[in-house]
Formats: sequence, C-alpha cells, structure tokens
Amino acid sequence: MIIVYFNKPDYEYDVHSLIKAFFPKEDVELYYTCPEEEVADRNVACMHREAGELDEATKQEADHVLEVNYKEAQIELNWYGTKKSRAEFPVDYEDRSATKNALKQHLYDMLVELCGKKLPWGALTGIRPTKIAMKLLEEGKREEEIASYMKKTYFATEEKIQLSIDIAKREKALLSQIDYENGYSLYIGIPFCPSTCLYCSFTSYPLSAWRNRVDAYLDALEKELDYTANKFYHKKLNSIYIGGGTPTTLEPYQLDRLIRKIKCSFDLKHCLEFTVEAGRPDSITREKLEVLRKHGISRISINPQTMKQKTLDIIGRHHTVEQTVESFRLARELGFDNINMDLIMGLPDENLEDVRHTMEVLKELDPDNITIHSLAIKRAARLNIFKDRYEQMQMVNTQEHMELCAEYCKDMGLFPYYLYRQKGMAGNMENVGYAREGKAGVYNILIMEEKQTIVACGAGSSTKWVWAESNPDGTHRIERCENVKDVGQYIGRIDEMIERKKRLFDNSKTVIC
Repeated sequence: MIIVYFNKPDYEYDVHSLIKAFFPKEDVELYYTCPEEEVADRNVACMHREAGELDEATKQEADHVLEVNYKEAQIELNWYGTKKSRAEFPVDYEDRSATKNALKQHLYDMLVELCGKKLPWGALTGIRPTKIAMKLLEEGKREEEIASYMKKTYFATEEKIQLSIDIAKREKALLSQIDYENGYSLYIGIPFCPSTCLYCSFTSYPLSAWRNRVDAYLDALEKELDYTANKFYHKKLNSIYIGGGTPTTLEPYQLDRLIRKIKCSFDLKHCLEFTVEAGRPDSITREKLEVLRKHGISRISINPQTMKQKTLDIIGRHHTVEQTVESFRLARELGFDNINMDLIMGLPDENLEDVRHTMEVLKELDPDNITIHSLAIKRAARLNIFKDRYEQMQMVNTQEHMELCAEYCKDMGLFPYYLYRQKGMAGNMENVGYAREGKAGVYNILIMEEKQTIVACGAGSSTKWVWAESNPDGTHRIERCENVKDVGQYIGRIDEMIERKKRLFDNSKTVIC
C-alpha cells in the first residue's frame, strides 16, 4: 500500500494517477493533514488525518509514503520507503496549469529514480493526449514546435508524441465537415449482453435475466428518444451510435423496431455515420444482420478481442474463434463495407505470439477498422473484484505489443485516426483506432475531442452538452447529465431521466445527476 499526505487540498487526482501509473497493482490511499474544515467540500476520494498523526508509526503502515507539502511559492515532495527521495521547487500558484505540470514533472523524475523505469507517455496522465496536439495545431503551431512542447512538458517518448500529432492531423481534417454549433450526435445504449466479460465495467446485464423486459426497456427508450427528437428538431444530426452492452442481443423484430423509430423520429439527411455495435459474435445471426443492412446501417463492429480460444474462455466470452470468422464473412456476404473489429492487449496469459496469431487471422479477414485496446481494469470489473482468484495470471502489454499491431495495421492499409487512454491501462499504454481512408469512425473522434454535443439515451448513458461559449481558459465548456444504470430503475423513472435532460438543455447551470 502507498499512502499520500497533502498538507492542503490541490492536485490530488494528478498525484494519484501518476503514482498508479508506476505502481498499478498497489492500493493508494490519500489523506489531508490540514484542518478538516478546509476540505469539507472537496469532491475527492481523500480522507482526513491531522498533521500530528503523521509520525513514524503511521509511515510503517504502508510500503511507501509520499508527503506533498504546498508552501508559499514552492512545493516540497518527500518519499519514504525502501528508498527515500526529496524534491523542492518553485511554483506560481496563480498559473494552475504550470503549477500542475511542475508538480507532475518533479514527481515523475522522483518515481523514475525510485523504480528504475520510464513510462511511454511520461508524466502525461490525461486520457486524451491528442487534444494537446490538436489545440496546438489549431493555434497554428508547427509539428516541430508541438513535439518540442510535449517532450519538454510531459517527457513522453518520441514515438508517442508523433502518434499524437499524426492522429490530431487526421482528426482535424475529418472534423472539418462537422457543424459544432448547429450539429449534434446521438448515442443509444442497449445494456444487455450474452454474458458479462471478466474485465467489463460497462453498464451491461446478462440477457437471460432481462429477456422478458426488453420490450418494456424499448418502450422507455422510445419515450426518451421522442423527447430528444422534439428538442433537437432544428439541429443537424451528424452521427448515431448504438452501443451497449451488445445491441445485437435484441431480437430481429426489436432491432427493426428501434431503428424504424430512429428513422421516423429524426431527420437523417445530415447524418454522416450510423454505427451499430454487433459486438459479440454469439449474438449475431443472419436475420439480425439483414435488419441492419435493410436499414442502411453504415458501420458495424464485430469484436473478437482475441483469436485465442483459451483466452476467450477465461474472460467469459461465450463464443468461439470460428463464430467470429463466420460472423465477419456473413456480414461481408450481406454487403457491409465498413466493419470494425476490437482487440484487447494485456489479456490474461497472452504473449506476443498470441497477439501475432490474432493479427494474422485479422489480416486474412481484412476488416475496414481495427481498434487496439489496452486492458484497463476498472474497480467494478470482476477481474478486479475477485483479483485474488486471477493474480497468478500474467497480464502483460508492452510497446512491442502495440508496435506489432501498428505494423500489421499499416500492412493492411489501415492508419491511426483516434486515440485515448484510461486509468489502470496495462503497460501504461493507450487505445488506438485504425481505419482505411474514408472509413474512420466519426463518432469515435467526436466522443474523444468533446467539441460537439452528444445526447445519450438509455440506461447508464451520459449526455455531454458542449456550450457555444468557452471556459475562461479557452477550453470547451461541457456539462453532463447521466441516466441511472439499473434497467428496472430506468424503466420506472424514465420521466425523471427526461426531466434531467430538460434541466440541462433549458438552463446554463450544471445538472447534478
């Protein structure tokens, strides 16, 4: 366990994220040592312990202890453990961005020295590295200037910096056709799956437990869609994404019902992309794909995660490698010409040769998109909740894994077009989407860059409202509204979910959901 003490509240999340990047398997506990009234309103998972309690006995409770002391015009860091380290450096608290960067830079250097390793993304802990490169491109900065800034500020490797810049350039070109002010995108959540994967923390429920209430769920969902369509009738709908869960757990008639509802309620003449996650091969049938094809769905996902059967069995995906191949070929036979396939690096007991085998199979199938995910184990995932049961398994993801996938994608004519990161990623890596020219997922870019409002309907979905006016620092002003996750609660409280959206759309105040 690692304990971190702050003598006053500030930058807790940044410190925690950076320590977890170096010590992903360690529990990290945060404490304040300032008077309790100073932290009464802090919305941070940080406990309180008076300064007098910070003694040698306390330090013995943990494997490592970090003290973060904010002083006048400087910050002091003290690390206690098998090794001791200390840093003290000047800061200007009026410049929050510079202060945060200085804190993370010195903490990063300290952790590199203590652990004897560097991270591919350096001190960068944010989930959207391309936003940095995108902002600088929009300011007219040259690539060399952007690379120099990211190297100096975040200590990222040249490979990761160049990846960020390349993707930002592609995103910038793709987003030039999007109307931010008068446009919006629509997300629709179907929270059912054939089974729950070992690593999953998304809002999804085994279909077997909810089969008799799916139509009731669609009734509630249609009510929310009606409100959205009426509210946004004067706006241009640029993209639609039906995700989950696994949307193709719906029966063919239910899929048909949902898509008919969307086409009848919304004006699609400005819609650049309509994606449906077919996702799990064990949920795909010819009849369901024929429904999607009949309605002109432009993009689908068929997601193997791996082509190693033993791994599929371990992680709880109840389909075979053969089912994945058959589902893909069936989709091609029916005329789908924009198919994405998701893979995960760092799955239990998978080595580099297993990844190579998976990429060889995908190379033969020749999909139009491949999304390479780095395993990120969230608190709600069974892999984390029951970690003692799985701790003997090796879960490894390295730069070599990511480079191998990148090489295969390049050979297949696929180029990186979007990138994001998550907390707890295996190997401190990233997720990268690759696509052929003209096949990049528009919605994927929009959800990452957060430049356009995305209205989300369904259980567990989260709406992002992007205001026309910016924050004082020039960043986008974004407010969120979340729907309840539980399917039964969503059905029973659908009027409340709609009311939440009304408060968000009709007022400029933040909605607390």
